[in-house]
Amino acid sequence: MSAGHDDYAVEPIRGLPEQLPAGERILWQGAPSWSELAKSVFHIRAVALYFAVLMLWRGAVHWHDQHHAVAATLAALSLLPVCAFGLGLLALLAWLSSRTSVYTVTNRRVVMRVGVALPTAINIPFKVIEAAGVAINDTGAADIPLTLTATARIPYSTLWPHARPWRLRQPEPMLRGIPDGVRVAGLLRNALHEASLPPPSNVVALRRGAKTYAAVIDSAEQGQTAAG
Repeated sequence: MSAGHDDYAVEPIRGLPEQLPAGERILWQGAPSWSELAKSVFHIRAVALYFAVLMLWRGAVHWHDQHHAVAATLAALSLLPVCAFGLGLLALLAWLSSRTSVYTVTNRRVVMRVGVALPTAINIPFKVIEAAGVAINDTGAADIPLTLTATARIPYSTLWPHARPWRLRQPEPMLRGIPDGVRVAGLLRNALHEASLPPPSNVVALRRGAKTYAAVIDSAEQGQTAAG
């Protein structure tokens, strides 16, 4: 396992710091959805709710003092530029994080090219993946955390925001906000199995209403059977 700085302009293959060795092939490449990052990493919905409450509170204070609907409305709306700037900044950070990230799954490893200001390529060979899991939200986007062996430790600061939340002592790399999450999770499971390694085990769902890994794989297989 390794993590090193890279330059997007000189990547021999998009998302990879070097040419693939003989016998290794890319199975899947993708990037996190910026809207999923905005919601799950930068908590844009919670911030929007905070601003809405703040505007209502300001309007209510002016209504209590002046009993004038127009003045109360204008007072509340006076915060709108600040709210728009704050939410726009969070959306921009999410978009930049998505645009500068590439997740790659080969038949031997997972590679995460991440970093807005300082590009970093993180190589995670299958042999250091102890377990993997997935949580699917209602849009079908997936978060796929990878539990690494005790000796394979990547600093949380290097991984963020591509890390499972609150796993600070033993950070877990996480492929975040992946569209078509069921297919990607199944692909990773099969790749680990074909590499003669134990298939990923289940993990606790990461978000309310999410499914566990096994349930996702079962539902995918059932869907394929029904389609056949």
